[in-house]
Amino acid sequence: MSIQFTYSKHNEASVEADFDVVIAFVNKDELKQAAAGAGQGYPAAWIHPQLDDSMRQHAAKELFRADAKETLVLPTLGLYGSAHVIYVGIASQESLTTDGLRDAAAAAAKASKRLKAVAVKQLLPAFLSHGTSTITAAQAAQALTEGYALGLFTRKTAKKINTRRQSHVQTVAFAPTDTLAEPDKAAAAAHWERGIRRGVIFAEGVIYARNLTNLPGDVLIPIKLAEEAEQLAQSFGMACDIIDEQQASAQGMGGLIGVGKGSINPPRMIVIHYEGDPGNEEKWGIIGKGITFDTGGISLKKGLGMEEMISDMGGAAAVLGLVRILGELKPKLNAVIVVPSAENMPSDRAVKPGDVLTMMNGTTVEVVNTDAEGRLVLADGLTTAIRSGSTKLIDVATLTGAVMVSLGDVATGAVTNDETLQQQVILASKRAGERIWPLPVFPEFRRQLDSEAADMKNSGSRFGGASIGGLFIGAFAEERPWVHLDIGGTAWLERDRSWEVKGGTGVMVRTLAELLTGEHMQ
Repeated sequence: MSIQFTYSKHNEASVEADFDVVIAFVNKDELKQAAAGAGQGYPAAWIHPQLDDSMRQHAAKELFRADAKETLVLPTLGLYGSAHVIYVGIASQESLTTDGLRDAAAAAAKASKRLKAVAVKQLLPAFLSHGTSTITAAQAAQALTEGYALGLFTRKTAKKINTRRQSHVQTVAFAPTDTLAEPDKAAAAAHWERGIRRGVIFAEGVIYARNLTNLPGDVLIPIKLAEEAEQLAQSFGMACDIIDEQQASAQGMGGLIGVGKGSINPPRMIVIHYEGDPGNEEKWGIIGKGITFDTGGISLKKGLGMEEMISDMGGAAAVLGLVRILGELKPKLNAVIVVPSAENMPSDRAVKPGDVLTMMNGTTVEVVNTDAEGRLVLADGLTTAIRSGSTKLIDVATLTGAVMVSLGDVATGAVTNDETLQQQVILASKRAGERIWPLPVFPEFRRQLDSEAADMKNSGSRFGGASIGGLFIGAFAEERPWVHLDIGGTAWLERDRSWEVKGGTGVMVRTLAELLTGEHMQ
């Protein structure tokens, strides 16, 4: 990562000149206490007596309320070593969460970016140095690191660099404001350094997924995605199998071949093996939809907004981001990461409505909508994972537009055949600060997929479409515990939102990583 994060055991005022910006968190309770003590010798509580007093004056005029994520930037005018100080609103200790910390760090990061700061010092409230009753020091460190790293992310583009939009931040130093005994200092530093490392690794996984998602469709074709995945796997010593169109056809991958045959760019089935616990028969199967561009095929989409379909491989980006994290943290578990990748294009060779495909597991599927292509490649992806020994399955996919009708762009929809596994995923998402909402799996939805021409059809009514699409994939889980995550609304944003940014978001990278590695961080 281009940004260096450090933790200092000491808060030495003499080195403030080494930083362009110094940042302090402020909550409303502190402001009230400060107001009550005004004129009574109330001590400086944040950065510097005169600057703190200026901040309180802004608060008295309601120009700064210390609302969550609110920032106040003040020039120091020679009163302090750094050129600027930033006060960031945050919840009180009792109600503070890792989500709140992540949001506060992102707000601080963006304010620092606007100041073109290079070196940033983040002062830590006393309670954060050693953690709270609900947030450990390591969790606080991870959340703040993620907030800064992801909040400072700038999308790579092909246009000339606009230096006004670039981040200049190179270092972020976390500094405690309390005085601890030497053994406590060492213990706090160990927790913070561990949390910072984990936060950096998680953020790098997300940034990797964002950059991959943002690549143009003429650059990231299935073959190139396969090459990228292979290089990624090799860099961490993982085995990687790339199944080309001839091999896929020989193995009966009718879904992958059917979707991919309309494009001049042939499909690929990507299989990465992570063996962190050899001999253990338990194995995760993580499958990510890798449609590198989706026109809808013969069932052509409307032209308006189709450029966003470069993000239809957001599920693939998420699971490859997970590969990076597994490679760095090396948890004791086994996983097979599968990416079925194709381009969904209309042509004289393309699959047509009414065609019947035979999937890898022998199920026949009547294609009634060629724009419901993701579930077809994912079906073969699940079978590939199962034949590779997977005992429980999770798929991540920009599957439906219907999920946006229910959840907008703020939550990922989930469909499952196993409530216990789904709850594990949801708990992991809460640790990551990524929202997941369970969708119903009523039998009436499943019957929408009944076909007179084949075992199933690939689409049903548009009412309940997110559940119906998920249930199609679940039909290929072969009774293994399975969760489907529909990121159709969350993989791509039209505008920045806290530590998420416009364009590819890298959503579900950290949720999957928390699920697979969270139990390994004490």
